[in-house]
Amino acid sequence: MTRRFLAASTLAVIAAMGAATGAFAEKLKLSHQWSEGDVRHKVAQMVADDVAAAGVDLEIQIFPNQTLFKAREQYTPLSRGQLDMTIFPLSYAGGQQPAYNLTLMPGLVKNHEHGARLSASPFMDQIEEIMAGDDVKTLVHGYLAGGFGSNKGCITKPADVQGVTIRAAGKSFEEMLAGAGASISSMASSEVYSALQTGVLDAANTSSESFLSYRLYEQLQCYTPAGDTALWFMYQPLLINKTTFDNLSAEQQTALTEASAKAETWYLEQAKEGDAITTKAFADAGVEIAEMTSEDFDAWRELAKETSYPSFAGSVEGGQDLLDMALSVE
Repeated sequence: MTRRFLAASTLAVIAAMGAATGAFAEKLKLSHQWSEGDVRHKVAQMVADDVAAAGVDLEIQIFPNQTLFKAREQYTPLSRGQLDMTIFPLSYAGGQQPAYNLTLMPGLVKNHEHGARLSASPFMDQIEEIMAGDDVKTLVHGYLAGGFGSNKGCITKPADVQGVTIRAAGKSFEEMLAGAGASISSMASSEVYSALQTGVLDAANTSSESFLSYRLYEQLQCYTPAGDTALWFMYQPLLINKTTFDNLSAEQQTALTEASAKAETWYLEQAKEGDAITTKAFADAGVEIAEMTSEDFDAWRELAKETSYPSFAGSVEGGQDLLDMALSVE
């Protein structure tokens, strides 16, 4: 037996062993900004676990806590193929694609079921067309909700923020709240606790997850949660580089698509549960709980039609058509 034959035989054995053990499995990198206890990490982990269990030689390696890319810096490397996957608030990429700012717009989503309908609507088809132009594809749709917290009376309707200094999440919310007579103080959500503690802020508008994780119940007197009706919803999907997805085998694509569909259903249920957990934490801490009614929501939307909506439509090409498509979803 020649050395050449032995070498070839050895390589064949190694290749067979690799195929049997998954040593040569395709490996995808998924980056996000949250801790491993966060619902968004759990969505990513669920997809990774189900894909691994499918036995299609596909591994998803997750990098949480901004260990690979900073929170707002993930869309560009994703679109360039330098990152395979991310779970990401799409409005963070509003600078690159202004249309994405519609995914954090006051009064566009009423509740979680409405958000799910919006995700399955022609409006989202248009957003996904824009993503495809950046070589990005959606795997898991999902909206997370938020509310208001205040030390100057409960906030349910526009008149409640008159003269209140508030931190809002996103430009469109700032425009609307300023239109209601609020003073806006911009800062990261991680700075809200100390700002409330020192009196720099009277109130805050952010996600249920941030209200809980930053223990804002220690500094607030009244909390308006996301209940049957809410004003603040932010689209936070699981995304993949489109070329990366297209280059996977048919079996790998199927495993990834099926895992994502399962995770999307779970994500919706967990989003609702997360709102309830936050509300309970505030109630248990002795914070007054206020409820936003449908009439309150309509009043906010009318204010948004005079402030945030015209600002968006006037600054984004085709913005009015996109806004009308979103508003047509009931």
